[in-house]
Amino acid sequence: MWKWYALLSAFFAALTAILAKVGVRGISGNVATAIRTGIVLLLAWGIVMFSGQLKEVKDLSRCNLIFLILSGIATGLSWIFYFKALETGDVSKVAPIDKLSVVFVIILSFLFLGEAVSAKVIIGGLLIFAGTLVMLL
Repeated sequence: MWKWYALLSAFFAALTAILAKVGVRGISGNVATAIRTGIVLLLAWGIVMFSGQLKEVKDLSRCNLIFLILSGIATGLSWIFYFKALETGDVSKVAPIDKLSVVFVIILSFLFLGEAVSAKVIIGGLLIFAGTLVMLL
């Protein structure tokens, strides 16, 4: 099932890029990010409340909170820089660079999480990197 969720995530990320490029016209990326973040906040808490998962908040450990806060900061910075790039760059060039995050995830998951990196993963990461270069040149 996780593969379907990942595919849906990729589709909505692509849709996000197109919608964001149109939405950022004439305004700063910071304002666009703030509006988008507010919508995400409402959507996420709405899902938590309507799915009955609000009670899980009390079960959060200190470690959960620290790493979720750090992840939130990283997400916020990612969105701010993404919208800044969209302000002046073509979405067809910004998005492939943004997808280099896959290559960074492979490297960081190996270094910090000790995840195995197979030959297939290395080749796939190199192909993503090469594909990004081809699209930019």
